[in-house]
Amino acid sequence: MLIKCAATSLNSKLIAPYKDFFSRMVVNAVERLEDYGDKSLIGIKHILGGSISDSILVDGVAFKKTFSYAGFEQQPKKFENPKIVILNVELELKSEKENAEVRIENPDDYQAIVDAEWKIIYQKLDNLINSGANVVLSKLPIGDLATQYFADRDVFCAGRVADDDIKRLRKATGCQMIHTCNDIRPESLGTCGQFVEKSIGAERYNIFEKCVEARSSTIILRGGAEQFIEEAERSLHDAVMVVKRAIKATSIVPGAGAIEMQLSKHVRKFALGIHGKEQLVGLAFAKALEVIPRTLSHNAGLDSVDLINKLRQKHQFSNDGINFGVNVIDGGIIDAFNAHIWEPAMLKNNVLAAATESSCMILSIDQTVRNPKSEQAEQQKRKDQMGRGGVPGGRGR
Repeated sequence: MLIKCAATSLNSKLIAPYKDFFSRMVVNAVERLEDYGDKSLIGIKHILGGSISDSILVDGVAFKKTFSYAGFEQQPKKFENPKIVILNVELELKSEKENAEVRIENPDDYQAIVDAEWKIIYQKLDNLINSGANVVLSKLPIGDLATQYFADRDVFCAGRVADDDIKRLRKATGCQMIHTCNDIRPESLGTCGQFVEKSIGAERYNIFEKCVEARSSTIILRGGAEQFIEEAERSLHDAVMVVKRAIKATSIVPGAGAIEMQLSKHVRKFALGIHGKEQLVGLAFAKALEVIPRTLSHNAGLDSVDLINKLRQKHQFSNDGINFGVNVIDGGIIDAFNAHIWEPAMLKNNVLAAATESSCMILSIDQTVRNPKSEQAEQQKRKDQMGRGGVPGGRGR
């Protein structure tokens, strides 16, 4: 049922030809979440090149290899049950600021200042090694000195990790953000089942799999153009939200405009029993509900007038026509429920409530609000037209 709900949301999207492939991927990603709740634990990454069907689902957190210095290739690229530390600390020697000033009386004091800087960074690196960490990640840069230092001690490091990846790693591995390298406690470190760096297409990715604190997943999208991949990401976001809602919902309704046509029938019948001007409001509401199947017909290149008339006749006079909607594949109408075109009932409730509230808000506006700059521009445009004297191409005095 979840796969079919996801496929329904992808029917009108650019990746509709691959809806079976992606609907299963989306359901697997959502089912890995604890209580099907925190969507931020599902990451979506882009890799140019390859076919869209080469996209994969990673059971964990994955992000592109960050900028690295010399010595990075000497670091190990795979760990089982690693200890992970996440820093908000810069691990590189920085030159003094332009306005820094140090006054010394003895030339030997200069060397003492330089040695103190080296001592500070080496103390930070020693503290990290002594903490037992196998993987060191930081939001800030990790320089060439630290990179080579970690490589000599079989520790993996990555600096300038994106903020959203850091947040997902913290939730998935149980790490705490550390702002100092002094007194690193064992409970501040996190872990996962496996860490590995491997090539996916033309990119190299750092992958943390089998996370213990919270089940996370990453969808890696492939494609020939960035615009296509971005559109695929937006489509998958819609599918993820539909699946999440379907899991929490207790009922579903047929899609393809079937539920809107049935609601339109009931509202029209109710409106005809109202006396006075309110009847016009009810009839207008019933007509507005038909916009959904009409738009589906337009988008599919079908005759919307003919299809809407067929659906009205089916819903009005046929006992088994309650589930019929627009068939955008073959044209005509179709039993949406038997065709597995389903949507969560809660989703439809929210859509109708939001649309009704928006309409009421617009109707409650009792006068037009105009921008003074727009009025001045309109007046200037009229003056320019009058100044031309009505002569095509001519100029007024």
